[in-house]
Amino acid sequence: MNKADLNKIFKDMNDLHVMVVGDVMLDNYWWGNVDRISPEAPVPIVSLDRRESRLGGAANVAINCRALGARVTLASVVGDDAEGDSLIRMADEAGIETDLIMKSFRRPTTTKVRILSRNQQMMRLDDETTDDLYTEEEHPFIDMVLRYLQRVKPQVLIFEDYNKGVLKENVINRITAHCNEIGIITAVDPKKKNFLSYKHVTLFKPNLKEVREGLNLSLENTGLAELNDVHHKLNEVLEHKITFITLSERGVFYNDSHTSGIIPSHIRDIADVSGAGDTVIATAAMVYALTQNVHLMAEVSNLAGGLVCEDVGVVSIKKDKLLKESELVLCK
Repeated sequence: MNKADLNKIFKDMNDLHVMVVGDVMLDNYWWGNVDRISPEAPVPIVSLDRRESRLGGAANVAINCRALGARVTLASVVGDDAEGDSLIRMADEAGIETDLIMKSFRRPTTTKVRILSRNQQMMRLDDETTDDLYTEEEHPFIDMVLRYLQRVKPQVLIFEDYNKGVLKENVINRITAHCNEIGIITAVDPKKKNFLSYKHVTLFKPNLKEVREGLNLSLENTGLAELNDVHHKLNEVLEHKITFITLSERGVFYNDSHTSGIIPSHIRDIADVSGAGDTVIATAAMVYALTQNVHLMAEVSNLAGGLVCEDVGVVSIKKDKLLKESELVLCK
């Protein structure tokens, strides 16, 4: 690939409209120092010196799409609480459209508090419910999303599933069917509970652990032949177009029933893998929407996932840095 073509793809990202549907969360980071052990119990005492909140889950996918230049609409359900207000405000400030975020008095906003000292995570506190949406919330949510899709027609829809209850099977099926009717690309970052519910999507992107759990496979060998077999097993159920599996330190695998391959990871100074999957699905969905090239999609999103692992905590991709690295790797 030459630099002019690659630069055009990155420029054209600014013309995409991406809709992200799924479980949002608020990631809180409490940073401090540890100088002594508590006399009350054998645990460290953390003296806090700063706090930070970041968008997580589907909201982190949305912010990654926004960082790549797309117009982004986020559809989800949060609690009718201060954390939900903070999440919506932060998304608005990041340039994400939040009109399709519903508030629920039945569930809290999913919030995770990470306590860190010297760049080491010492503890995580989760405040959440994983119950499915109630029927009286589910149907208005579906109707709201379908009306928006029909009226606005974004080019891409990403399902971001964290098993927190927003993406019920009926929600998935209704939205996917409507996207297919009107020609919208669908991409999925699945979790175990709904793993085989994403029928007829365009791009299915689990990680290796999710494949093992979702298909109940030991999958000790992860060579190209074994992963191609995984694609065929998935395709028998999902009838999807592309399988894209992240393999952690081994890189990524792709198969669209015509071509397949494993792209190795690049040497990194890994600080934190949190949120890397969010970056990968955002990048992959956008690159594929613009190029229909699964190999290029895999190459660029593999680089993107590696880059965000160099920072501590959940961070979004830096477009200029990704473009520079893509030029170095792909334009030799």
